[in-house]
Amino acid sequence: MTQSASRAADVIVVGAGLSGLTLAFELAEHGHEVEVLEAALHPGGVIGSHRREVGAGGGEALYEYGPNSAMDTSPRVNEMLHALGVHDERIDAQLAARKRYVLRDGRLVAAPSGPLSFLTTPLLSARSKWALLREPFVPRGPAGVDEDVAHFVERRLGREWLDYAVEPLLGGIYAGNPREISLAAAFPRLHALERDHGSLLGGALRGARAGRRAARSEGRVARQRAVSFSFRRGMQTLTDALALRVGRLICAARVESLWRDGDGTWVVGVQRRGERFERRARAVVLAVPAYEAAKLVLPLAVDVAHALEGIVYPPLATVTTVYRRGDVRHPLDGFGFLAPRVEHPPVLGTLFCSSMFAHRAPVGFVTLTSFVGGRRNPELAQGSEQLITANVLRSNQRFLGAGEPLFAVVRKWPRAIPQYTLGHAERLARVERLEATLPGLRFCCNWRGGVSIADCIDSGMSGADRVSAWLKADTARQPDLRAAC
Repeated sequence: MTQSASRAADVIVVGAGLSGLTLAFELAEHGHEVEVLEAALHPGGVIGSHRREVGAGGGEALYEYGPNSAMDTSPRVNEMLHALGVHDERIDAQLAARKRYVLRDGRLVAAPSGPLSFLTTPLLSARSKWALLREPFVPRGPAGVDEDVAHFVERRLGREWLDYAVEPLLGGIYAGNPREISLAAAFPRLHALERDHGSLLGGALRGARAGRRAARSEGRVARQRAVSFSFRRGMQTLTDALALRVGRLICAARVESLWRDGDGTWVVGVQRRGERFERRARAVVLAVPAYEAAKLVLPLAVDVAHALEGIVYPPLATVTTVYRRGDVRHPLDGFGFLAPRVEHPPVLGTLFCSSMFAHRAPVGFVTLTSFVGGRRNPELAQGSEQLITANVLRSNQRFLGAGEPLFAVVRKWPRAIPQYTLGHAERLARVERLEATLPGLRFCCNWRGGVSIADCIDSGMSGADRVSAWLKADTARQPDLRAAC
């Protein structure tokens, strides 16, 4: 059954993940009429908070299927939380969570927390510490080359820095392979330090004071000093609050086509529960994964579709385990640990969730969340839930001295985190050219602008600013579609 085009909106946002919800909320706050179409049954994307009873009368454990926390790097984040009415629900990470561990020679070693600790840490050899001191004298790399992260780090600091500092960090952020990830695309600030200053260490020292002044003037907080936060009832508090304030939200609505009428109106074809209908708007924002966006733009621009199809999403699995506190020997006095590839671990890393935030487990119990697969070991994330769980329990027993858990919960993500691989900048350039060619079309998702919670919020806010500005500039030229309905 097909329905004709229905009531118009100023903007249609396709996708109700965090980026799309943030953008839609900000547009609604600007006074624009917004409609959000989401293919899934519920909004929120990968964000999902869950509770489960811990034994008879033991209370409940709170755990996340997706991201566990966000970084408070911008005053706009708190402004949004206040506007949503959830700021009082925010909780900051506990002091114990400041410590991070890295697996080295089969045991957990505290990661350096500052410049001086880099010189004393047992995580790195004396040779690697010396490499840090002589780094300012390493020549710049060739200009105009899209260099991968691994070659950049090896060239400037050496293999040990790659193995025990950068590769595990990259695994924690992207679940990625440093020999595939583009430095300029994934870590533009590091790339700029060498390009502009000729040195990471020298550039960081010279730019630190100017950066602090700029951050203070803009109200920003440097990432290394930013506070991790969540909410009393989990990260889903944020997406649930956004979903209530975005205008019209229609779930189970899969957008199958996208085109532009002769009068400049954008039209999307939607399939929902056996019915097909159309929605019309002045602007459309595709806030969906790259492989979904590729299908929609294929009739508009084949080269852009192919560029988006080139963005890889490796499989990832999260495993939450709950233990009695006495059944885990490690003090769990930190954020968690990262597991370098060279250690051949069965996990990418493990978060100490009940150490990060209060009330993640009842008194006398602890909650852990481990990550399996990614580009390092995709086959591990694609195995059975029993095999995935067995690998995590083996890791917890070996590295944390854990016994038998009360329960384990597995969540598999067949396509998890987008990889900013070599050539990513050119892919995005094609997207930007398409946006310039087709007024009213925008893209906003974590394959562009960063993959963290803070990045998605920032992308949604800045994207809303650009769309709102375009709508206002276009008002005199574009007829009001609502008047025609």
